[in-house]
Amino acid sequence: MIEQVRPDALKAWIAQSGKTSPAWVLDVREPWEIQTASVQADGFELVCIPMNTLPARLDELPRETPIACLCHHGMRSMQVASFLVHHGFECVANIAGGIDAWSVQVDTQVPRY
Repeated sequence: MIEQVRPDALKAWIAQSGKTSPAWVLDVREPWEIQTASVQADGFELVCIPMNTLPARLDELPRETPIACLCHHGMRSMQVASFLVHHGFECVANIAGGIDAWSVQVDTQVPRY
């Protein structure tokens, strides 16, 4: 089962992962969505790879790094998180509610769309 992490609990999830490498927030939305609304990296590295291109780019993701997946509402990112676990990634979470929840819980300056 994929761990669900609320946006306001992401820092705690990163801290409890125990990993020394910086965590990734993997934004799997389309480029136009990222231009519309994006998060600011704070305690993690923000990496944007659209969901449909991820299988071809899987080797770009470090397996030893905690990865929290992000999309608009959490559905696409949940599918990506499951895909990553299926391919042997161990420290993976889904950011529950996506960037929409991020706008409410973490940073109200992030536009909702």
